[in-house]
Amino acid sequence: METTNELAASGGDQDDHRDVVLVTGSSGMIGTNIIKRLLKDYQVVGLDKMGNPYPPKEAEWICFDLTSEESIRAAMERVRYAYGSKIASVIHLAAYYDFSGEPSPLYEKVTIQGTENFVKVLQDFEVEQFVFSSTNLIYKPTTPGIRINEDCPLEPNWNYPESKMNTEEIIREKRGNMHAVLLRLAGVYDDIGHSIPVSHQIQRIYEKQLTSHFYSGDTSHGNVFLHMEDLLDALEKTVENRKTLAEEIAINIGEAETPTYEELQKTIGRLVHGEDWETFEMPKPLAKAGAWGMDLVGDPFIKPWMISRADDHYELDISRAKELLNWEPKHRLIDTLPYMIQELKADPLKWYRMNKIEPPERLQKEQTQQK
Repeated sequence: METTNELAASGGDQDDHRDVVLVTGSSGMIGTNIIKRLLKDYQVVGLDKMGNPYPPKEAEWICFDLTSEESIRAAMERVRYAYGSKIASVIHLAAYYDFSGEPSPLYEKVTIQGTENFVKVLQDFEVEQFVFSSTNLIYKPTTPGIRINEDCPLEPNWNYPESKMNTEEIIREKRGNMHAVLLRLAGVYDDIGHSIPVSHQIQRIYEKQLTSHFYSGDTSHGNVFLHMEDLLDALEKTVENRKTLAEEIAINIGEAETPTYEELQKTIGRLVHGEDWETFEMPKPLAKAGAWGMDLVGDPFIKPWMISRADDHYELDISRAKELLNWEPKHRLIDTLPYMIQELKADPLKWYRMNKIEPPERLQKEQTQQK
């Protein structure tokens, strides 16, 4: 069982009267950044599993196992001892995610049951607000020009968004006196990339892979995205406005414009190679057969399951976020692509490593020769 880290900071300052915020998944990219953002105004405590990567050293780290109620209770007793029973906000980022698309019992064990365990333990504390990081993928896909608001039908079509939808329901049922905010987030990226679909789309075009010229869906469709800095703004404003928000509310957080797949292809092509990248729509049966074949020889990204969802399109109505949080995005993915490509061209191997993509053999040879 994982319990409180013996090497963690000694505890809260008894003379520090700032409100307390807990962040689960505190060692992840979002968790690390939101902790650093909130530290100026709050006492922030990071909760996460044992091992690398670690949360920011500026905040106390308490390790816990989300799948164990006993471990959660032990971690929260540490919180009570050091900071008391009053908690302004809990930002719950910890969840299971696997981009392979394969079914996994961990969606149920970590995301759904883990959150239920956590919410149960929190009933013993005075928690003002519980913020859950959900996803826009729980919605039924729309068509270009039709925006999705928070009351639109939910129709997740794979395990990840399904687990988020089920967890939202548990939070509604089990939250007790805690106010609950369900932030339905678009796909997150930053100036380096750090977005699996975007980074791999850039990689395919950069390497001039044959697959970069084909798409199995409607190229006029696309997904909605969200810059890391805009997400941090939204989280910070959610905590700031905790006393004025409804006891239970869902809020869309994403960019107002959805770039189409074709628009991304052409923009990346111009930035990388100085020309629009020609893209052909491929029939789904042929695309699935091709993806299956590449999977056999070890292609790290394109999988047959992606083909079925290639036509999915998402556009978000973010008017609720504007009204209740005074939030709207300051970035657009299309405008950020030049920064990503600049980082790629400046140091390709570093860019590949930061985006956790296996670099092509030629790049590795070039680095070896330079040394």
